[in-house]
Amino acid sequence: MYFKRLRDIREDRDLSQEQIANILNMKQQQYARYEKGINEIPLSYIIELAKFYNVSIDYLTNLTDEQKPYKRKI
Repeated sequence: MYFKRLRDIREDRDLSQEQIANILNMKQQQYARYEKGINEIPLSYIIELAKFYNVSIDYLTNLTDEQKPYKRKI
């Protein structure tokens, strides 16, 4: 249930849904649907959030509990 992880990491950083929605260039209501698990969040948004939160995509998608930093390949 990755959508719970999306909410938890946002709340741990004291951010609002609106702030994250702005980063992803969408409306707050649309982002809220991702956090509630109503809609699947596109991979491109997962990548942007991994960069923003500086965590791995595996962490965001609940495949691991380790918050390894996002690593960019050059």
